[in-house]
Amino acid sequence: MVTISACLIVKNEEQVLERCLQCLQPIVDEIIIVDTGSNDNTKEIAKKYTENIYEFEWINDFAAARNFSFTKATMDYIYVADADEVIDEENRKRFLLLKEAMLPEVEIVQMLYTNQLLHNTTYNYDVEYRPKLYKRIRTFHWVDPLHEMVSLEPVIYDSDIEIIHMPTSNHVKRDFHIYKEAIKKQKKLSKKLNSMYARELYIAGESEDFKEAEEYFLYLMEQEADLNELKKYQCVIAKA
Repeated sequence: MVTISACLIVKNEEQVLERCLQCLQPIVDEIIIVDTGSNDNTKEIAKKYTENIYEFEWINDFAAARNFSFTKATMDYIYVADADEVIDEENRKRFLLLKEAMLPEVEIVQMLYTNQLLHNTTYNYDVEYRPKLYKRIRTFHWVDPLHEMVSLEPVIYDSDIEIIHMPTSNHVKRDFHIYKEAIKKQKKLSKKLNSMYARELYIAGESEDFKEAEEYFLYLMEQEADLNELKKYQCVIAKA
């Protein structure tokens, strides 16, 4: 049976964290908590379930915090969890069966992420596959008998495990702040984030959010050649 580290990044999650950790404790072998500046009872709740609690200064970068959490994991696989997720009894059974049957060549396991449309999230589907479980140490191997090369495509398994997303509020103001800070640092976001920013503005943005975004989307208009992307940027500018 493989072993699994659950890695969470948290901040002021006292309303939901215990619910999440109660689900995880029976199915994982290690829980890693990375706290990015809580001033409520988050860390006290976490201490009931793990000694592996680390501080990470928040720099408006979820990827940086995730990367730090991965450095603390020690098990075969890493399960990425958010504090507002729930795994019910039936799916905990499926999770344990997966642990017993996991083939060593599997590097990523996707799970069904459900209940996404609550609180006006930017996702198109209420249920969709997301990568949730990652092999901690990847083994590279060569393929092809001639003109050989290292296989770079991960081995992905689509499981039947369902993760229930149960947020208590909308995070849109936090997201808009992070978008703006990232633009200051990087000048231009990835195509994925540009699209997410536009969609999130239309789903939950207020007039001031559109006005603050207008200059950036005008800049994108000058840089972009893809017609489908241009349409998204034009919509934001027109609304602004």
